[in-house]
Amino acid sequence: MPTATAKASTPSKSQTRATKPKTGARVQRKTARAAAKPEDAIKLLKSDHKEVRGWFAEFDKTDDDGKKEALARNICRALTVHTQVEEEIFYPAARESEVDDDLLDEAAVEHASAKQLIAEIEKMAVGDPLFDAKVTVLGEYVKHHVEEEETELFPECRESSMDLKALGGEIAARKAELMQSNA
Repeated sequence: MPTATAKASTPSKSQTRATKPKTGARVQRKTARAAAKPEDAIKLLKSDHKEVRGWFAEFDKTDDDGKKEALARNICRALTVHTQVEEEIFYPAARESEVDDDLLDEAAVEHASAKQLIAEIEKMAVGDPLFDAKVTVLGEYVKHHVEEEETELFPECRESSMDLKALGGEIAARKAELMQSNA
């Protein structure tokens, strides 16, 4: 009878597979299935939140001007696309499903503040007076906005009649279109 230690030292199939790069027809089929089966809108939006939070954290940790410049541009581009898909697709669907108007109104005001800062940052360069401060304040606005969306708005949307899968497909398609045009 094999011991637990002997069993643990032999890598499982999933452990072995995880270390090898995935290629081939199986991966292509899996990717095609994922594209055909859209993600839930809230999962997509939360994924955007996570990505941007990571970039803000990197920005705060680096002193390299080149990295700061690239991170600020990534943040601004991602937030511009994210706010646009929320305003064009997600928020109107939430209003139609009678999600709390106060939450949606507050989100719209937060978006307006973020857009103003984004426009200012996009006209600046690393080293300009207030560049770092503006990116930091944008990060604070976004952190507040994300907290409210994820703890108040999204749970209410889940409880509503919103078709989150269909919205996910719309958001993914529109986001891809906007990313192409903003490239």
